[in-house]
Amino acid sequence: MIRKSTPYALLGRGDGTSCMDQQNNVKKMREAKMLSKTELARLAGISPLTLDRIEKGKDCRMATKRKILLALGLTIEQKQTLFKQ
Repeated sequence: MIRKSTPYALLGRGDGTSCMDQQNNVKKMREAKMLSKTELARLAGISPLTLDRIEKGKDCRMATKRKILLALGLTIEQKQTLFKQ
């Protein structure tokens, strides 16, 4: 039985991911630049927990995506290399 207050994101799509998950290459890019999660989070001005969630495919604000892009030395125009929609 599904409770009426259950958010749709918790229901998922049946393939093991939630509706709010999205693919990205943040972890690959971070590792290619030989940065730890803590180092990238500090450079981007976000918490390591936020970065961990993003690397696992959770959605985030546009401002957070911008911070990560700039911290990795990418331009806003290169966002498709990091975040896929």
